[in-house]
Amino acid sequence: MAEKPNLLIIMVDQLRYDCLGYSQQAPVVTPHLDKLASEGMWFDRAYNHIPICGPARQSFVCGRRAESFGGLWNYSLGMRIGALEPTSYSWARSLQGAGYRNGYIGKWDVHPTYDPTHYGYDMFVSSDEKYRERTKTQYPELTYTGGFFGETDPLPLGDTRTHQTAEMAMALMKQLAEESAGSGSPWQLRVNFQEPHLPCRPVAEFAAMYPPEGIPEWGSFRETFANKPYIQSQQLRNWEIEHYDWADWAPIVARYYAIISQLDDAVGKLLAGLDALGQSENTVVIFTTDHGDMCGGHRMLDKHYVLYEDVVKVPLIIRWPGVIAPGSRCERFVQTLLDLPPTLLAISESESPPAAHRLHGESLLPLLLGAEPEKWREEVVASYNGGQFGLYTQRMIRTREWKYVWNCTDVDELYEMDHDPHELHNVIHHPANQRIVAELRERLYHILYEDGDGIVQNDWMRDQLLLGRKG
Repeated sequence: MAEKPNLLIIMVDQLRYDCLGYSQQAPVVTPHLDKLASEGMWFDRAYNHIPICGPARQSFVCGRRAESFGGLWNYSLGMRIGALEPTSYSWARSLQGAGYRNGYIGKWDVHPTYDPTHYGYDMFVSSDEKYRERTKTQYPELTYTGGFFGETDPLPLGDTRTHQTAEMAMALMKQLAEESAGSGSPWQLRVNFQEPHLPCRPVAEFAAMYPPEGIPEWGSFRETFANKPYIQSQQLRNWEIEHYDWADWAPIVARYYAIISQLDDAVGKLLAGLDALGQSENTVVIFTTDHGDMCGGHRMLDKHYVLYEDVVKVPLIIRWPGVIAPGSRCERFVQTLLDLPPTLLAISESESPPAAHRLHGESLLPLLLGAEPEKWREEVVASYNGGQFGLYTQRMIRTREWKYVWNCTDVDELYEMDHDPHELHNVIHHPANQRIVAELRERLYHILYEDGDGIVQNDWMRDQLLLGRKG
């Protein structure tokens, strides 16, 4: 590559795969992200490897599964847990070594003490802190009363967090571009929006787009929890939503849709800012999220103690003008936050990490170039370690036909995805499925073991997984 491209990485928080217009599933209007997808590559089977903010984002920084370094759950909630230390490998430092100027803005969740400048970033803007300070000064009487379920935001659109984040990101992008122009070096900017993480607070303009009476039920909403792990029905009681019907959920989902449309508008302004700088043609734009959101799927709120598609399947868009054919689609299984680090190293022509720090993902570069790799994974693996409401450990393996979930302290789950895409019927005990269960357990074990997941490093837990021993 004659000239190294700039890198603009846009990560949002808790966005479902099916809630972008380009997915053609939920009725959410996202014209700017749809346009971005039409100009690049859309990934049909992109998956998160751990659906909780802190561990997912820590993994993205270092390119390894969270269990390999002890990032089991959010260090700021529940029982105290460690975080990714600044002595750890970071691909951003490798980009620095390759001549990149790195900027970071927005949500961090990697360490409670050390900010991104300790992990390879030259500049960091704590946009949420600046937003709170600005809002407190300009709107001292502002209060929100809707709690986790959200409400309409009374602020003008330009003063909301979505659009303030975009404005601050554009200023940082301009600074990076100007400094890089003077030195002839490329830049990398990671922009992290807090939305659409609950509570969802869209302004009236976007809330009006989604009347609650027009919001269709999720396909999984009529969940009965028959033959499911106990913790799933218990979660409804934890959140005090066990008696909610769709009439209760529709306004909540409507606000989720609305804040996504508002977020799309903010992303559109950021991309327009990139155009105004004249840098779009030499910038790789990556859009994704850390994980999804139940948002009423299976009657649940947020993302705890489950590995349903609602929280592990995520949107991923990559645009690279002149390299990726517009309108491309990838149907391969992708582990988004594990595959992106080696991809970024390949795109930037940066050095690989030391052999002792094996990355757990694969570079997507061959797929972006339209090549058909001789060998590519036929499954994705995800994990959950509990933490916020107590421990409850799970491991998942997903192939095109099946999903198997190992619940270490309860009944395992098996879903035949072609016939049960909403994962309502657990068929783990069906005699005809015992061969596939054994095969999936074996495949899951080897991936977990190779990637350093301590849960399979002792004989007891190994036998529980491979032999189904839960006596």
